[in-house]
Amino acid sequence: NFLLRAKGNDASLRAVIDMARQNARLTRTAITREVWEAVNESWINVTDALKRPVREAELPNILEMIKRDSAMVRGAMHNTMLRNDVYNFARIGNFVERADNTARLLDVKYYVLLPSVSFVGSSLDNVQWEAILRSTSAYSVYRWLYPGRTSALGITEFLIRDHRFPRSLAFAYCKLRDNLGYLSQDYGMPSASLDAAAKLYTQLQDTTAAKIFEDGLHEFLVDFLAENRKIGALVEQDFRFTA
Repeated sequence: NFLLRAKGNDASLRAVIDMARQNARLTRTAITREVWEAVNESWINVTDALKRPVREAELPNILEMIKRDSAMVRGAMHNTMLRNDVYNFARIGNFVERADNTARLLDVKYYVLLPSVSFVGSSLDNVQWEAILRSTSAYSVYRWLYPGRTSALGITEFLIRDHRFPRSLAFAYCKLRDNLGYLSQDYGMPSASLDAAAKLYTQLQDTTAAKIFEDGLHEFLVDFLAENRKIGALVEQDFRFTA
């Protein structure tokens, strides 16, 4: 309930969707009717579902509803929006946030969930790695690509470096670089955020999961999260979102 609806938690799902609707309302003339209706319907559904504390038995259905409504918003944006700066800024925010979430999920597994080094390779360790796949909607596609080859190294490689998977760090930064590039062309100006995103994408391409594990997965993820935050701040500076 803290993560879903707590009034004092600005990162709760209800607070995030409230802010998304407020942003959409303020920019009604810059988004399509389909996008506005998808955002507003999602806000109505979430407000109704989270107006009281959520019971454990209700949780799966509520989470599925939120995921479904969020997918409707993304689908409306992808299929009806003009590919202008409004669309590119929305995509940039999406991929900065997605990269942050995937990196944090991996770090939770590696640094928090495993109680002891002695559990590495155990059934508990394997179950937790599979839970990371499920939490990133990657379980089915990973098993399809690599049948019978579930391993910490393979999952890390997939979630960090596989540019085919929409929630991997490499995919996020490939698209982030592209959208920042489109903005740079539209505005006719170079940007520090584009240079930084392109550099980070190249670093992801040039490394391997084995090298990441050798140097320390936690350390890699901490550095990545810091660089991801830095790039988000550079976008604000480059395009004057801050006073």
